[in-house]
Amino acid sequence: MSSKTVRDYIRTIVDFPHEGIMFRDVTTLFADPRGFRMAVDQMLHPYAGLRIDKVVGLEARGFILGGAVAHQLGTGFVPIRKKGKLPGAVISEDYTLEYGDAVIEVHDDAIAPGETVLVVDDLLATGGTAQAGIRLIERLGGEIVGCAFIIDLPDLGGRGKLEAMGMDVHTLCAFEGD
Repeated sequence: MSSKTVRDYIRTIVDFPHEGIMFRDVTTLFADPRGFRMAVDQMLHPYAGLRIDKVVGLEARGFILGGAVAHQLGTGFVPIRKKGKLPGAVISEDYTLEYGDAVIEVHDDAIAPGETVLVVDDLLATGGTAQAGIRLIERLGGEIVGCAFIIDLPDLGGRGKLEAMGMDVHTLCAFEGD
């Protein structure tokens, strides 16, 4: 029996996408069936037994995780995408990234008022994308039960920002630095 943890499946790529950045690559985790199952199971475990109507995945790796978590929970999946990627009527939210500004969108009918939502993504850094996603969900009347991530980069402060918004934050592992 393997004693590997989720962290053991994640590789680090130095100087990507910019010099001085230690990129935490989850594609190696996704590629391994044991690692991927472990991550999905651990992400949803704290929320087992809670009513969850929708799982929201944040672009782009949150789609992979969110779809798998939604499947395991037997619930619907909602993508929150970069501006211009969704057909039909959407609502938008501007936010700041580590390297500039961006806009994300969700269909205006993706979440009904009162539906309970679990937010899923691969990485929590500054929290900007997650904060914008939370604001979109709340604008639609969704009630967020939690935010689950594989990786936390605690030095960048995202967890504190989400917790300051009243969010329950669950992460599987942390890497110091950025």
